Amino acid sequence: MFALRAGAVVAASMVTALAAQAGEVEVLHWWTSGGEAKAAKALQATLQAKGHSWKDFAVAGGGGDSAMTVLKSRVVSGNAPAAAQIKGPSLQEWAQEGVLADMSDVAATNQWDKLLPPVVGNIMKYKGKYVAVPVNVHRVNWLWANPEAFKKAGAKVPTNWDEFFAAAEKLKAAGIIPVAHGGQNWQDFTTFESVALGVGGTEFYKKALVQLDQATLKSETMTKVLTTFKRVKSYTDKNAPGRDWNLATAMVIRGEAGMQLMGDWAKGEFISAGKKPGVDFICTAAPGTAKAFTFNIDSFALFKLKNEANVKAQKDLAAAIMSPEFQEVFNLNKGSIPVRLGQDMSKFDDCAKQSSKDFVDTAKTNTLVPSIAHGMAVSSAAEGAIKDAVSNFWNSDKMTVAQAMDKIAAAARTK
Repeated sequence: MFALRAGAVVAASMVTALAAQAGEVEVLHWWTSGGEAKAAKALQATLQAKGHSWKDFAVAGGGGDSAMTVLKSRVVSGNAPAAAQIKGPSLQEWAQEGVLADMSDVAATNQWDKLLPPVVGNIMKYKGKYVAVPVNVHRVNWLWANPEAFKKAGAKVPTNWDEFFAAAEKLKAAGIIPVAHGGQNWQDFTTFESVALGVGGTEFYKKALVQLDQATLKSETMTKVLTTFKRVKSYTDKNAPGRDWNLATAMVIRGEAGMQLMGDWAKGEFISAGKKPGVDFICTAAPGTAKAFTFNIDSFALFKLKNEANVKAQKDLAAAIMSPEFQEVFNLNKGSIPVRLGQDMSKFDDCAKQSSKDFVDTAKTNTLVPSIAHGMAVSSAAEGAIKDAVSNFWNSDKMTVAQAMDKIAAAARTK
């Protein structure tokens, strides 16, 4: 009888110990589309296998100002989630408030400094300590093209801006819209940064659109950038204003348009339409940018927690996100590429393989640069002001290049 009682006590204590180790991770995210939702489920399963529970803090509508408002109120009231989808310079702003957790031990154990390019690792750190974990890499400086449209026009897929405009003329002559574009300010800005990178090069891009150097923003090179940028607009169609990016991609898929300047999320539209890379569509670097890479990285900020079991669960979450297994399954579904250097890319398509190779190569040559159009380079205030100035120039028939340059330089001083 005593032995039975003792056994029951041991069993009960084991259950108690397991319960004490198991924690809950509450995650603010907006992975609600088909592929992203699958990836979230994979991460959830990984954590549950470690005995933890997952609590969704999903935000409808892609997560914007309202999501951050809710997050701020939660943090102020001392009830922060374990992790929240935050990226770029905003990570530093949250870290300055002293509310983010130090993940240095997880990073050291899993060798994040070796697995991430320094320019990426530094974005995830505050005062040398990891406070966030990256999920993926989107390449922004892509040009998407319809090979049938190019064949019909007798045009060559461009590698520089002179070739771009020569191809645009041939497409136009063949009755094909040369450039599919959606007239929304973030799409204008996406085009602008690819032009800036292709015309000015990476050093110009860093000085002008990352460091916001006033002399560079008012330089002769910026004059060339703005002139080239406005010239691109002349090859878009009159129905572009207000068009969503995916509808512009659909124009290229159908052969109504020849080209689109857009990040690699456009690839998902081609794939879902049953198109094959290299056969039905072409993915190539935006003109003049083959040796550079503008990145947009989704990441999770990790908030300070009090419950020890939840802290353990949070650290397991961070480790799982950077694991090769999760990086593969998430990015296969998302259309982006793994952020880990040295990741096995055998299951990925040719566009992703090219993107991964260029990501690794540009990390070595210091030509891997953050996208200003997608919240990776400057404060949200400066980004918004510059974005507005760029769109004003794009949409104005009267604004001169000199006036646009002044407006952009003034906007760059926004704090």
